[in-house]
Amino acid sequence: MNSAFELAVGSVIGRNHLQVGKNNQDAYHTLRSEFGTIAVVCDGCGSGKHSEVGAKIGAKLTVQAIAAQLNRQATKGEDEIGESFWLTVQADLLLQLRNMLEAIGGLSGDIRKDSQAESAFFSIINDYFLFTIVGVLITPKESITFAIGDGAIALNGEISEFSFPNNAPPYLAYGLYRPDLVPFQLHHHLATENLNSVLIGTDGVSDLIQAESKLLPNGKEVVGNIAQFWQQDRYFSNPDMLHRRLALMNHEVTKPDWQNQRLVKSAGLLPDDTTLVAIRRSKAKILSERL
Repeated sequence: MNSAFELAVGSVIGRNHLQVGKNNQDAYHTLRSEFGTIAVVCDGCGSGKHSEVGAKIGAKLTVQAIAAQLNRQATKGEDEIGESFWLTVQADLLLQLRNMLEAIGGLSGDIRKDSQAESAFFSIINDYFLFTIVGVLITPKESITFAIGDGAIALNGEISEFSFPNNAPPYLAYGLYRPDLVPFQLHHHLATENLNSVLIGTDGVSDLIQAESKLLPNGKEVVGNIAQFWQQDRYFSNPDMLHRRLALMNHEVTKPDWQNQRLVKSAGLLPDDTTLVAIRRSKAKILSERL
């Protein structure tokens, strides 16, 4: 399974965050094992003071929770990924989040019986642990894309973008109060033998898609279609290439206009933090299967 698919990853801070001195609030994590390939991107809530912390922790915890459930099923001789799989993953994630929150805030017991404790609990959540999740799980048998919140997925070249009214997506941490509020949403489910490529991205990918025909700030070439990220070999042969491409799109350039005796500034093209993971069937694997 490790050699069946190849991955390319990249992330860049959004223009708007750069202007106000914020960090990149996106994160990603990937894992490849004998049981499958898992990739997740997370986007921290823009209003959170330190939501990049939760996004980084959340991406890793989500991948680890899925991997742990795959291992448990393998021990039992099970390989079907149904509703109970995702309910277990969600419960595992919420338990780990709650344990961290209690440790950070010194909280324990039923916080709903203590208004001050409840207020402190939600303050920590709002500051650190509001993040969306978009991911893909590829096992030898089946491939599934999933999400909690907004983002984008391109499966075998077909792009799906999903958003929420007033830019207010649900967050996993809401489930600490009511787990039924934030179940994993499964967007695609197909046999892995039919999977050629998949891209998962935070909601900043929507700006990337819309910028397709725009010139890069350096004025030398256009952004290009998002399909480049799963079609072009350079993104898979050089592990830093996808990040470099995103950085080039968002690099502010100032050039002199000699005729009018002024400086012309070309701003970055991606206003929001933009993170994506591109996965495609390994060309080496395809060649070996044909020989």
